[in-house]
Amino acid sequence: MGSRRSFGGIEVALTNLDKVLYPGTGTTKGEVIDYFTAIAPALLPHIADRAVTRKRWPNGVDESSFFEKNLPDHAPKWIERHGIEHSDRRVVYPVIDSVAGLAWLGQQAALEIHVPQWIFDGDERGPITRLVFDLDPGPGAGLPQCAQVALMLRDVVRDVGLDAFPVTSGSKGIHVYVPLDRRLSAGGASTVAKQVANNLQQLYPELVTANMAKSARDGKVLLDWSQNNPAKTTIAPYSLRGRDEPTVAAPRTWDEIGDRKRLRHLRFDEVLRRWREKGDLLAGLDPPLGEQGPDPLSTYRSKRDAGRTPEPVPAARPAASEGNRYVIQEHRARRQHWDLRLERDGVLVSWAVPKGPPVDTHENRLAVHTEDHPLEYLEFHGTIPKGEYGAGDMTIWDSGTYETEKWRDDEVIVWLRGERLDGRYALIQTNGNQWLMHLMKDQTPDASASVKGNGAKGVTTPKKPAPLPHGLTPMLATPGDVATLDAEDWAFETKWDGFRLIAEIDEGAVTLRSRAGHTVTGKYPSLAGLGSELSGHSVVLDGEAVVFDEHGSANLGLLRAHLGRAVFIAFDVLYLDGTSLVRKRYDDRRRVLEALAGRSPSLVVPPRLDGSGAQALRYSQDHGMEGVIAKRRDSVYLPGRRGQSWIKTRNWRTLQVTVGGYRKSDVRRFASLLVGIEHEGRLYYLGRVGIGFSEQEMNALDARLSRLERKTSPFDNDLTADERKDAVWVTPKVAGTVRFQNWTEAGRLWHPTWIPVSD
Repeated sequence: MGSRRSFGGIEVALTNLDKVLYPGTGTTKGEVIDYFTAIAPALLPHIADRAVTRKRWPNGVDESSFFEKNLPDHAPKWIERHGIEHSDRRVVYPVIDSVAGLAWLGQQAALEIHVPQWIFDGDERGPITRLVFDLDPGPGAGLPQCAQVALMLRDVVRDVGLDAFPVTSGSKGIHVYVPLDRRLSAGGASTVAKQVANNLQQLYPELVTANMAKSARDGKVLLDWSQNNPAKTTIAPYSLRGRDEPTVAAPRTWDEIGDRKRLRHLRFDEVLRRWREKGDLLAGLDPPLGEQGPDPLSTYRSKRDAGRTPEPVPAARPAASEGNRYVIQEHRARRQHWDLRLERDGVLVSWAVPKGPPVDTHENRLAVHTEDHPLEYLEFHGTIPKGEYGAGDMTIWDSGTYETEKWRDDEVIVWLRGERLDGRYALIQTNGNQWLMHLMKDQTPDASASVKGNGAKGVTTPKKPAPLPHGLTPMLATPGDVATLDAEDWAFETKWDGFRLIAEIDEGAVTLRSRAGHTVTGKYPSLAGLGSELSGHSVVLDGEAVVFDEHGSANLGLLRAHLGRAVFIAFDVLYLDGTSLVRKRYDDRRRVLEALAGRSPSLVVPPRLDGSGAQALRYSQDHGMEGVIAKRRDSVYLPGRRGQSWIKTRNWRTLQVTVGGYRKSDVRRFASLLVGIEHEGRLYYLGRVGIGFSEQEMNALDARLSRLERKTSPFDNDLTADERKDAVWVTPKVAGTVRFQNWTEAGRLWHPTWIPVSD
């Protein structure tokens, strides 16, 4: 017998609920569905926006199973889906982000939910947001040994400033998840994970192996780092397992992991009870579901009953899109008005305009910002019944496409090109949801803005100087591989270790804004000279504030301590003397910037990197630079957006450091070294280094440092309470080299590794 049940307003067909899927315990399909839908608030954040691979047991766990990646054609249309091109085929994966989606998985007898560590970026593989280590016991080892290795792994991860969360896999071993404080490319994630695994193998060769070969695993725990490869998936936290009993990949506390003798795998009823009592033990691993991408149509749905109104009311969250369609609907409701709707990010951003779009450049029309509408509304016309929200007749008054000039939270400028309208319009927020709609005077000499068919014409005007724009936000680069790019279509620049700034210079006054748009002028007194040197110009520059160390390298750690000595590195010009340059080609903007730099000694415009992307990357690596940014020569500037016309690749870099202390450890010589950099006779703390040491080198460092112990910190800058915890200070006489990938927001080394002298 079948039935239909509603989950969050979405109906799911359910059949054969009494079918036994776990014969050993008599657990039925109905109980599986009940578990998935009950645990949904905890499970969904850890699989949202990820490609879901299902392992199905249609006839129960005693029969054969199969993996399913591709979403079948008969799957419900409300399931979000994204296609990925593989080497041999294109696979359409489901994205499960609702209770209804989990119910559908249970109906399919998809007991195991497997996901990668990356999230979708549109229809492309996006960044990796977390690392996972699969601790798999070899012959002669078991869950207690996995727990021992998990504790060691936790200490190593914490020493580099990250957290770790344990999950008993429900099968044999333990998974340890590490949330990243920034998103990594696939190559960067695998490199970090492999490095950690190899270091633990080096420290504990009798217990840990990072070698996948079965012959190397007797009596040991395999620390499998390969799960971070974008082609790999891992059983999702809270997923059932297809074992004899309905065990679960269960989040645990570190105290439970420490109680190795009593540790065991948990069943679904135990996990559900624990979650109700303790909440999600993995809450710090992934952001809550609402923060990963709130459904922009939730307000729209809350105001409408799909059974009572002819309006489209899609059940699924809208998929991302890059369309540029628009519609204006004449709405004869209780108060007649016109609804302007612009397609953006998979929905129609909407304003209600009581008097209709302005037809004259001298008038402003009130526009009330309303809830986002579904894309299906582009073609909607009809009568909304009396008693329903927006009751009245609705007809399509105009439709077409639009071009975006500016899109900010408080200002939108678009060119509407439709059957009635053809003009440049501004929407400007005045108070809350109250906006003004304005028909702008055209800034191109030979064009006009008009309303077709009703006699009203815009005014053709000669081009006027554009006012200096305030509050532009910087364009961002997309992580990628610049080594594949050629010099004909791309220009290559150094990626700098500094703070991104937008500099506005007008009548000799300098205003500096951070990447987030905050005014930070007072923090950089050394940059005030830009105003006097460029006093004859009005200009907006994009660049980076940096401080160079004694070797001539930009150093973010030193910048934190010496903001007042920063140098402004300019790499783009967005406005000059009445002309906006954001729509100009990169090569043209660069020529303007270089000419401007010739008049200002304080304006540093570094030369571009010669040759192809591969040559530029090699040069940056040889010179210890942060990385390379590639910019398409014909690209325009996109304020506040991350485009594919700017690509960045970060390098692993090395740095000479001095040891100023160490943290104590109960299981080895020391947990980590506290290191800094010497600058102008002072030592500035940069972070902790806890991996990369051979046992021999740890012994040698321990012997040297024990002779240098002192009572006070040798670091000149402040350390947080956590950084000072368990610290033993030493006189800074021991130097070494670390390899690291980047800097944290606090100016600390990110993922540093000690490089042995033999390297």
